[in-house]
Amino acid sequence: MAVVDAAPSRPRRPVLDLSRRRRPGEAVIEGLLALCGVLSVATTVAIVFTLLRDGLSLFEEVGIGEFVFGTTWSPNSGDFGILPLLAGTLLVSTIALCVAVPLGLAAATYLSEYARPRVRRVLKPMLEVLAGVPTVVYGFFALTVVTPLIKRTLFDQIGVYNALAAGLVMGVMIIPTVASVSEDAMRAVPQSLREGAFGLGAGRRRVAVRVVIPAALSGIAAGVILGISRAVGETMIVALAAGATPNLTANPLASVQTMTGYIAQIAGGESSRGSLQYKSIFVVGLALFMLTLVLNLISVQLVRRFRQVYQ
Repeated sequence: MAVVDAAPSRPRRPVLDLSRRRRPGEAVIEGLLALCGVLSVATTVAIVFTLLRDGLSLFEEVGIGEFVFGTTWSPNSGDFGILPLLAGTLLVSTIALCVAVPLGLAAATYLSEYARPRVRRVLKPMLEVLAGVPTVVYGFFALTVVTPLIKRTLFDQIGVYNALAAGLVMGVMIIPTVASVSEDAMRAVPQSLREGAFGLGAGRRRVAVRVVIPAALSGIAAGVILGISRAVGETMIVALAAGATPNLTANPLASVQTMTGYIAQIAGGESSRGSLQYKSIFVVGLALFMLTLVLNLISVQLVRRFRQVYQ
């Protein structure tokens, strides 16, 4: 005898293919996003094209070897050796990093591992306020406050314009960049790693140094490289406090000139279009662009090398 199921079978509803149904505004949003991406790339290409067009013509009168390896930068005398400008840029940036990396990493460690949520909500915005201060204010502060303070307390032979004051103030300026990126990378480390280390008897300091920082090393490296790029491209601080003397020196007490400082100085002058001084602005800008590009490539490689993926 056949058993018949008394419950009637319900017709199945058709499954909606949501991947094919799109809201009318999505296409507009995608188009705007694509347009923004294209404009970003086009802007970069236009900048590089302008630098190459107006800058490479300098090498018709100045040899590339003289430009790259020359030790004297004096456009008025026809000397276009970029090493003094490069040395000044690296000197000021190195001093800035010596200030920003330890303090920024310490601030990030405190905010991520020690500060209570309420304290963190107050301190982090206060720290990031430093990034919003105009750089001309930093430069004026370095010239009128930091340099006299160094002269009274440390080095009485320091000049009015020097790399030390500019580097110290620039380091304070880039602390928020290093601290914010590093703190975000540390907070992205899974809590299970911390709990496992605590379970093995490690203290909070050992967990932060031996577990969290190594796990967030890729983000920390990216923050440091970003800070270096910010320091290399800074203009007003070095223009006001470092001076305008292109010296090939490693003495932080001496007056130096950076690549951005030279661009600011000549761009505000009376150099005629087509002159060697006018062309030198674009060549120095091209060298600065290449230096920043190299730093970004290094940052990408460091992130790829030390990146850790958590399930």
